[in-house]
Parts: sequence; structure tokens; C-alpha cells
Amino acid sequence: MEGFPFLDIIFFAMIAAFLVFRLRSVLGRRTGHQSRPPDNMAQRRQESEGEGNVIELPDRSAAGVEPELDPELDDDADFEPAPAADPLAHGLARIEAADPGFDRAEFEAGARAAFEAVVHAFATADTGALRALLNDEVFENFERAIRERLAAAETLETTVVGIETADIVEASMSGHNAVVTVTFVSEQVNVTRDAEGEAIDGDPAQVTDVTDIWTFSRNTRSLDPNWKLIETRSPN
Repeated sequence: MEGFPFLDIIFFAMIAAFLVFRLRSVLGRRTGHQSRPPDNMAQRRQESEGEGNVIELPDRSAAGVEPELDPELDDDADFEPAPAADPLAHGLARIEAADPGFDRAEFEAGARAAFEAVVHAFATADTGALRALLNDEVFENFERAIRERLAAAETLETTVVGIETADIVEASMSGHNAVVTVTFVSEQVNVTRDAEGEAIDGDPAQVTDVTDIWTFSRNTRSLDPNWKLIETRSPN
């Protein structure tokens, strides 16, 4: 009778060994070169959570440093407005999408002020004021004309009597740069005098209607809110 418990233990041990062998033959054994089976539940959970999350980017204004930008890169397609029948409206919509702070009425008011400031600075040979309002290429052209005038001992008197209209005629995005073209119609008195003060061009008693087409640009990613004059031309 005392031997039966011992035989029972051996019998159950054999059954356990057989079951382990069968399980290992079906499931296989993990080695150091096998990867863990993917956790499908965890993967689905991460995907479902990721669909509703937005990664917050650092605030550029907090750093106080302007990022280096590639002018050829146009990533504004992420919020490209639907094409409009009016190209001007479509261009303005693109600018507003890239720069939510853009306001057409405020821009037009600023363009009027810039027009008078540039005209006055050019007439008085104030290159310091022009430097802040023009891009490099336009500034070089203005500065060259000023040097030629001073070399000839001539002076230019310009009075903007009033700006009749300042209408936006073109608007677009070029990379990160907003580009806006304005047609100015103004009343001016322009007189050029020689070294003796004699008028050699223009009439100080005559008010003339002058039409100018100016193009302004601003990097919408820049911390500088100011626009710069990048092109001037006259109507054809």
C-alpha cells in the first residue's frame, strides 16, 4: 500500500512531461533570434489615439529668433484655399491663410504711408529711410539715381498733394513670401533744379496726376511685420 502513492507520482509526472512536449512541438520554442509577436491590440490602440492628437510645435515668438527659411520651399499647400474665379481674391485668400494677421484695409493704409515716405525720402536723398523700406535691388537703383543727381548738383522737389487711389491689383504667395502689387494714382508737384536753383524740369505751379505700380513683399514666417518695396514700374 505504501508503494501506490509513489507510483501515482511517477504516473502524473509522465503525463505532465508528455503534455509539455506536445505544447512545445505545437507552439515552438523562443530563441534569442526570434522577435516577439506583434501586439495587435497595442498597435490598434496607438493608431486610434494618434488620429486625434496634434503635435504642438515650439512657439517661434517665444524664442525671439527668426528661423532659417528656404525661399524655394512652399509648404503653404497644407492650407491652400480653393481656387476662386477672381485671381486677386484667390491670392489674398492664400496670404490670409499663411498670415492670419493680414488685413487688406490695414495693408492699403500702410501702403499709402509707405508711398509718401519713399517719395519724400527719394526727393530729399534720405538713404537711411529708404534702406528700411526697400529691398536690396530697389535700394541700389534708388541710391544710384540719388548719387547721379547729387553729382550733377541738382535738387529734386516733390510734393505729394494727395493720393487719389491705392488699389491692390495683384496678390500671391511665393514660397513663404506674400507678394502684393498696388497701383497708386496721386497728385504731385515735381521740380528739378540746378545748382543755381533754376527749374530745369517740371513746374512748381503745376499739379500732375502720376500713376505708379509698386510691388511689396513680406516673409510671413518672419517676426518683422514690415513690408518692403521690391519693384516699381509705370503703366505700359
